[in-house]
Amino acid sequence: MKRFKWMLTALIIATPLAVQASCETVKADINHKIINNGVPASGFSLEIVPNDQADQAGGQVVGHCENDTQKIVYKRSGSDSDASAPATTGTSQDAPSS
Repeated sequence: MKRFKWMLTALIIATPLAVQASCETVKADINHKIINNGVPASGFSLEIVPNDQADQAGGQVVGHCENDTQKIVYKRSGSDSDASAPATTGTSQDAPSS
């Protein structure tokens, strides 16, 4: 009976931790979506930064992770004028109005 209680307690504690998406997984998903929208892999970069540094990162926030303590920032590289982040890419941004 004691063993069952310990296992149940461990399961209750571990479940929320397993549900939170890891930053690398979210970053990989966003990377894949951007490439599928026609942006070359060499035309952008994604960076994981703490929330308080997202404004200084110099890009567009396209996602968040680790219980919203980290942001994923999209930056264009090169001079490709069509290398823009699609509005539906991230998990924390609404689509811009046109």
